[in-house]
Amino acid sequence: MHKIIKNENGFEYIEVKNSAAKAKIALQGAHIFEYTRQDKNNLLWLSEKSVFEQGVAIRGGIPLCWPRFGSLDESLQQHGFARVSMFKLINVNELNEFSTEVLFELRDTKESRALWNHQFILEVKMVISQTLSISMKTKNLDEKDFMITQAFHTYFSISNIQNISIKGLENKFYFDTLLDDKHKEDQAIKVEKEIDRVYIDTDDEVFLIDKDKNIKLHTLGSASTVVWNPWIEKSAKMSYMSKNAYKEFVCIESANAFDDFVMVKSKKTHTLSLTISF
Repeated sequence: MHKIIKNENGFEYIEVKNSAAKAKIALQGAHIFEYTRQDKNNLLWLSEKSVFEQGVAIRGGIPLCWPRFGSLDESLQQHGFARVSMFKLINVNELNEFSTEVLFELRDTKESRALWNHQFILEVKMVISQTLSISMKTKNLDEKDFMITQAFHTYFSISNIQNISIKGLENKFYFDTLLDDKHKEDQAIKVEKEIDRVYIDTDDEVFLIDKDKNIKLHTLGSASTVVWNPWIEKSAKMSYMSKNAYKEFVCIESANAFDDFVMVKSKKTHTLSLTISF
């Protein structure tokens, strides 16, 4: 079953429930901010200070960074405009008792072309089931090619930052954005300070190991993985985040970032997809 809910601010989201899981997805940004399997706690972290208002990005869940990741392009806002754009809900398909497919669409407008002068369709599909699957399909409707960087900026809820490790990125090179240099990973990642790294050539599965769950990320359509946690000082300064929030989440982001940009040819498509199982 599903229903559309509107809060007192007029902010709309769709609530999906089936025999396997339940989820809440905002129409703004096609942003899933809650996914709970029937036998588990919530997979995604959501800040208690998040505001659900039009034009304000939700802090937590899975923000969609598109058509830019980060702030590499000064002509666009941080992480692009998709996460604060209103998507159209195209369809909710009850595939079976345990699986629900939700399809959203974002098309170019006069306002979007003022920011990024291209014609496009961005299709976002989610399957709410025993696993959580999400995909972004970029369709280039222009007569000319265009370049995108993008990411699923996934906030994972964890027991405590001290309890986790991240595996699957060993022997991968990464760019440390805090130090502005490049290194090679030689072990499983433990987060013991602020971390903001873009791992490259990551075409294998990544695992988040917590004391009470093991989470597997399987990504197609990208070769970059971002690991981020703001730690103590930055967490206290960030908008819509409490000072101790850094203990409660880690971001592992399936991305096309830096040199892993995508050139989408005229009239062609590119799909980035992520499946999370645990």
